[in-house]
Amino acid sequence: MKNFKRCALLMSIFLLTFHQMSAQTATQHPKNEFRAVWIATVVNIDWPKAGTDNVAKQKADYLEILETYKKLNYNAVIVQIRSVGDAFYPTKLAPWSRFLTGKEGKAPQPYYDVMAWMITEAHNRGFEFHAWLNPYRATMDYNTSILSPEHDYFKHPEWMIRYGGKIYYNPALPEVQAHLLNVVNEVVTNYDIDAIHFDDYFYPYKVPNEKFNDAVAYKKYGAGLSLEDWRRQNVNTFVKDVAFSIKKIKPWVQFGISPFGVWRNKSVDPKGSDTEAGQTNYDDLFADPLAWMDNKWIDYILPQLYWSIDHPKASYSKLLKWWADNSNNTAIYIGNSTYKVNEDSDKRWNNPKEIPNQIDLTRTYKNVQGNAYFSAKGFVNKNQTVAKLLLENQYKYPALPNVVPQAVKKNQSKPIATTIQYDPIASRFIVAQPAGEIMRYVVVYSSRFQTKLDINNPSQMIAKVTFNEQTKLAEIAIPSYKLDKNKTCAITFIDLYGNESEPTIVSFAAASN
Repeated sequence: MKNFKRCALLMSIFLLTFHQMSAQTATQHPKNEFRAVWIATVVNIDWPKAGTDNVAKQKADYLEILETYKKLNYNAVIVQIRSVGDAFYPTKLAPWSRFLTGKEGKAPQPYYDVMAWMITEAHNRGFEFHAWLNPYRATMDYNTSILSPEHDYFKHPEWMIRYGGKIYYNPALPEVQAHLLNVVNEVVTNYDIDAIHFDDYFYPYKVPNEKFNDAVAYKKYGAGLSLEDWRRQNVNTFVKDVAFSIKKIKPWVQFGISPFGVWRNKSVDPKGSDTEAGQTNYDDLFADPLAWMDNKWIDYILPQLYWSIDHPKASYSKLLKWWADNSNNTAIYIGNSTYKVNEDSDKRWNNPKEIPNQIDLTRTYKNVQGNAYFSAKGFVNKNQTVAKLLLENQYKYPALPNVVPQAVKKNQSKPIATTIQYDPIASRFIVAQPAGEIMRYVVVYSSRFQTKLDINNPSQMIAKVTFNEQTKLAEIAIPSYKLDKNKTCAITFIDLYGNESEPTIVSFAAASN
C-alpha cells in the first residue's frame, strides 16, 4: 500500500511537472504579444528631457528611446501628445505644448510637425504608434500666467473647474464633449496612428475636504440620476462617442483605455477585487471599464497594476486574475510599473526579478495578451539588470502586436519580391504595396539555425520593414549570414489591422550564381 501511494505520488508530481513544463513551453516566447512603453511628455517625464532643448537634441533623445526599446524587442509606443489642453502637433484646437518648446503656444524652431515625425520614426522601427491624450486635464496647477491666450482656459472659462491644485474641463458639458471629440477626430484624420489611447484620468482623483464643483451642470443635466451615476454616464457618453467616431473615420485605428488598476473593492461590491484600494475607478474616478467592455466601445483595456506581486493591499497577482476573469469583448493587456524599480517603499521592487516574474505570471492567463510599461525612462540607461533579464528570457525574440479585436481576417494578398540581389554581406529585394490595399509592414523570416522554415517561430523573425510613404515600396536588406543554407527566407504582409498574410518564399540562390 505504501509503495502504491508512493508511486501514485510520484506519478502525480511527474504529471504536474510535465503540465507546468508544457504550459511554460507554450507561452515562453509567444509570436503575438503586445509589448508597449509609455512615453510621457507631461512635465518632461520622459521626453523631451526639457522644454528648452533644441530640436536636434529632442530628436536624438526620442530616437534613443525608440532604439532602446527596439533592442529589447518591444513593438508599440504610447506617446503623450496632449496632456494639459495643449498639443504636440499643429492645430487650431490647442496651443503648442510648453513641455515641447519651453513656452506654451510657441511652435518648434526650426519648425516641423512633431507628431508626424514621431510616427514615421516609430513605424520605421516596427512600432505601433498609440496617440495618448488626456482629455479632461486642463492645467497642472493654478498658475494661469504661463498659459497661451489660445488655451481653452481663456477661450472658454465656463468649461473649467478648479480642483485639487489643477484645472479641469467639466466632463458634463455637451460643448466640452463636442470639443474634445473634435480633438480626437482631428488626430485620427490627419495622422497615420495605430490607436487613440486614454489613461486613468477621467474625473480627478479625490482630494480630502474638497468638492468637485459641478453642481450647476448637475442641476441642468442630471435628469434624476444620482450624482455618481450621472458622472459615470458623462464619461460613458464620451467614451462611446469617441469609439464610434474613430471607427467611422478609420476602422483600423484602435481605441484603448488604461484605467486605474482597481475597479471596485470587494468590501463595497462582491463583484470587486480582493483589494483595499484607497480610491477606485467606479466610486472615485466615475469610470466604469466593465461598461466599456460590455458595450464593445474599446478595442483594448490596459489596467494599471502598479503593485508588486504580493502587495498586501493591492496584489498584482490578485488583480491580474480579477481582470482576466472580468474582461470581455476586448483585448486585455496589463500595465506594469518600471518607475518603481529600486525606487519604492515596497522593497519587493528591489528584486530585479519582480518585473520578469510579473510577465511570467501574466502569460499564464491565455486571454491576457501583453504588457505596457510606465515609463520610458525606466530602461533608458537605467535598471539594466532588469532589462537584461527580460531580453535574455521573456523578450528574447521579437513579437508581433495582436490583431485589432473584431477585425481578424485572412489576408488574400501575398507579398511579391522583386529586384532580388544576393551579396555575401547584405542581400536585398523590394516589395510593393498590393494594388487596392494598404499594408503596414513586410515581415522577414529565416531559419538559419533551423532545419525547417517556420513563420510561427518568433526566433526566425529577423526583420520588420515598413513601406516608404512616397514610393509605396519596402526596400529590404538582410545581412546574408542570417539566411539559411539554401539562401532563402520567407516574407509576409501585415495589414493595418495587424493581420498577417500567407508567406512567400524568396530565394537568393539564382541571384548568387
